[in-house]
Amino acid sequence: MTALARIAGLIDALNERVGRAVSWLAILMVLVQFVVVLQRYVFGIGSIWMQESIVYMHGLLFMLVAGYTLLHNAHVRVDVLYRTMSPRAKAWVDLLGTLLLLWPVCFLIFYVSFPYVEASWSVREGSRETSGIQGVYLLKSVILVFVVLLALQGLSTLIHALRVLSGAEMPPEEASPIL
Repeated sequence: MTALARIAGLIDALNERVGRAVSWLAILMVLVQFVVVLQRYVFGIGSIWMQESIVYMHGLLFMLVAGYTLLHNAHVRVDVLYRTMSPRAKAWVDLLGTLLLLWPVCFLIFYVSFPYVEASWSVREGSRETSGIQGVYLLKSVILVFVVLLALQGLSTLIHALRVLSGAEMPPEEASPIL
């Protein structure tokens, strides 16, 4: 196994672990939402902190599993042409897509969001509500983590594509839906 293949494997393992760990937030989010509804409509109790926690979990869930989704080739796309292509053609599409689309978008998001996150940290931005979660700056920081995980998975995709094109790696079988 070459150094590049090892790097791709480490990136894949990282996004696999992050994706599987963060996916549990979906269940927690449903349970917290159930409790919020139960408290409000059965007991007449409201909790801003719990309502905001649902927004936080939702943001974490979707931002931190983006790399995992790319790893499993499960992003939404129009694959009318892609699915009928040969493995080498798919590798070319993955390689060029990463270089020309994914990485520029990741760079742009990082570039634009860094000052936004930095400003939030400078004032330790919190909820507008007194009893809300006083960690908005932490939630905004997830934008940068999202970009890094996605760009790293792009690097892994690029490495796999290059290895397929060079004949050093067999193309992956068609991805089955993530359950």
